[in-house]
Amino acid sequence: MVEQQIRARGITNPRVLDAMREIPRHLFVPPPYTLSAYTDSPLPIGNGQTISQPYIVALMTALLETRSEDRVLEIGTGCGYQAAILARLVCHVTTIERIHAVADLAWKNIASLGLKNVSIIVGDGTEGYIQNAPYNGIIITAATPQIPPPLIDQLDEGGILVAPVGGRDIQELITLKKHHGRTDQLSHGGVRFVPLIGEHGWTDT
Repeated sequence: MVEQQIRARGITNPRVLDAMREIPRHLFVPPPYTLSAYTDSPLPIGNGQTISQPYIVALMTALLETRSEDRVLEIGTGCGYQAAILARLVCHVTTIERIHAVADLAWKNIASLGLKNVSIIVGDGTEGYIQNAPYNGIIITAATPQIPPPLIDQLDEGGILVAPVGGRDIQELITLKKHHGRTDQLSHGGVRFVPLIGEHGWTDT
């Protein structure tokens, strides 16, 4: 998976590649899809949610430019796979999931790996989590029509936010960097994610 689907497509950050090797993706995939765990595709995890394809996880992680001392906020915990990857790279991960059953699944998966530096919060991810702010990095793993203003406020000076921004069906993967209170954005191509539901995202219809 790492060599053929990730490194071969241009992800060369050694810390990211090592984290992708260390976290077993099959532990985060429901039994009906275990044999497909290492294919480069998203897979259902229940409750209308998915685990992102490995390449996209690696790409978004690399775009965060993480350091070992960083504190990162993830919006959209899902099964916990992205949070587990980040936990290998940073000091602490705060991750928010709106669906209780999905958060419970993530707790079990994270605990099974003995990861102690992940806090899972059940709530509206579009509001962020001010209690642990500011964050050196923020990653949104669901499609948002715009970057939620509370998340920009909770991003530290010099921090990076990565998110799929656009419509409910197709989005553009962007990075937002914060400098002296201003933000600069770059695009990294088209992607498709499940919608981000919340006060500053999509309505649950």
